Amino acid sequence: MSAFTTRPEILGRFGVVTSTHWIATAVGMKILEQGGNAFDAAVATGLVLQVVEPHLNGPGGDMPAIIYSADSGKVEVICAQAPTPADATIAHYKAEGLDVIPGDGLLATVIPGAWDGWMLMLRDYGRLSLREVLEPAIFYAAEGHPVLPRVAATIAGLADFFRDEWPTSYQTWLPSGAAPAPWSNVTNPDLARTWTRILAKAETRQGREAQIDAARNAFYRGFVAEEIAAYLDKACVMDASGAKHKAVLSADDLAGYAAHVETPVTYDYHGWTVAKCGPWTQGPVLLQALALLKGFDLGAMDPMGADFIHYVVEAKKLAYADREVYYGDPDFASVPLETLLSNSYNAERRKLIGDRASMDLRPGILPGFEDQHAQTMALLDALSRTDQAVYEPTMAHLSEKKGDTVHIDVIDNEGNMVSVTPSGGWLQSSPTIPGLGFCLNSRAQMFWLEPGLPTSLEPGKRPRTTLTPSLALKDGIPQLSFGTPGGDQQDQWQLVFFLRYVHHQMNLQETIDAPLFHSTHFPSSFFPRSRQQGMVMAETSFGKDVLDDLRARGHLITEAEPWSVGRMTAARRDPDGLLRAAATPRLMQAYAIGR
Repeated sequence: MSAFTTRPEILGRFGVVTSTHWIATAVGMKILEQGGNAFDAAVATGLVLQVVEPHLNGPGGDMPAIIYSADSGKVEVICAQAPTPADATIAHYKAEGLDVIPGDGLLATVIPGAWDGWMLMLRDYGRLSLREVLEPAIFYAAEGHPVLPRVAATIAGLADFFRDEWPTSYQTWLPSGAAPAPWSNVTNPDLARTWTRILAKAETRQGREAQIDAARNAFYRGFVAEEIAAYLDKACVMDASGAKHKAVLSADDLAGYAAHVETPVTYDYHGWTVAKCGPWTQGPVLLQALALLKGFDLGAMDPMGADFIHYVVEAKKLAYADREVYYGDPDFASVPLETLLSNSYNAERRKLIGDRASMDLRPGILPGFEDQHAQTMALLDALSRTDQAVYEPTMAHLSEKKGDTVHIDVIDNEGNMVSVTPSGGWLQSSPTIPGLGFCLNSRAQMFWLEPGLPTSLEPGKRPRTTLTPSLALKDGIPQLSFGTPGGDQQDQWQLVFFLRYVHHQMNLQETIDAPLFHSTHFPSSFFPRSRQQGMVMAETSFGKDVLDDLRARGHLITEAEPWSVGRMTAARRDPDGLLRAAATPRLMQAYAIGR
């Protein structure tokens, strides 16, 4: 077993909060100490993350959450992954000369869902006022915060592009004409004024719920929507296609949107029940991988050894191949999840896992879906992979110019639990809306411009997002919340974390600290949809013998520096009420707090 540094997990009785930034994590704990519950704390943490990690998420992004309410006794999904605009048709994009949706700019935009998702969580599950949860974010936007080196590098790397092509972003992020120095104080006064104005409009109403609804209206049917629409009516900007395009998003699209609550998809594994968002995310791939791995004695394998890595990678390849053919918005497509998670289907699929690494993309062929399978495979085989774009990365050592994601876990002493993975609306995804201080998302890049597939572009359809929080029940009791940023790697890293935690008796921090790996064998969800057959990225802390063993089995290994892959955080509530939490040391900015 390879040696790796471990730290004790955080313990508490009052509450635990984890997030991908220390300031936001501290704000979440402060909200708990002020009398808020886990939902209030998650909302405040999420809004602060939009300020301190603007290269990873923003108010114009999206936000799926899995929650457990101690009052209702239910595990539920909050879907704030908003759909495409009414004018987002394949015909329109084809008329613009496109075969693939660009990874940035205005054509890649879907309706921003994050604000409504946070407000739904606050109104229906929290108990504090809008002012109490919003004031920390306003403070850091107005007064400033020490900017992360990665944020400073992102702005510096895009300075010329912003100046020449997205001048509103240049004005927001380089107001003095120069990129901020790492750790210097950075403000976003326009965003602070936007939130202050929303709050002022909300507080003209009487009652907590009425104020929160007024805040939702101000964003989607009030001045925020009006200013977005006014800008988009005239803006035509450069994107990754190499040409300038206008948006298809309108004020009517914003006015008709509302986040909603769904039932999660679940799978039982070794006494645990894992809950994920539906197939409008990639979440069920983790469940499919568990169904495949049930047939192997992972507990007898070294969790840092070549056998463990090999079988997990090969299972992931099969699950992700099925993602490409079958997943999509179930409001628009028939998604055969019951079959994909069934014992009989996975028993047959498991036979494909041998001693050698597969170089093939091998989705299952289900009765009634033969044409869909053939069409998807033909599309993937013909796809050009020569372009570059500002899209979501998967680990620390990729370009600073690419966007990413954040994650939050909160558990309070009442047993309420939140696992939420906000993303989109990164400062590098599209131009800043004048006067608002934020930009729109680029989630539409996940659609195909070929008709007839679950992920084909259609008006009102949710993109198959990579955002995928997790919540797990032990013997029917909600206990574990976990997640990570990282695009297509999110469920890969979460799967490794969960398997090691279940089978190898590590504590949360030890499990998170252990060396990580992932596969890039399947097509990326992001422009330009590239794929690296047989490739596994693994931290060198596994040791030379392990990596050489994997190469001998046919895996193509890309070596990553230790502590460079994955950004996991997790929290747990034991049946006796003891709370635990842990956060990755990778990038040295994620934190766990508890008391």
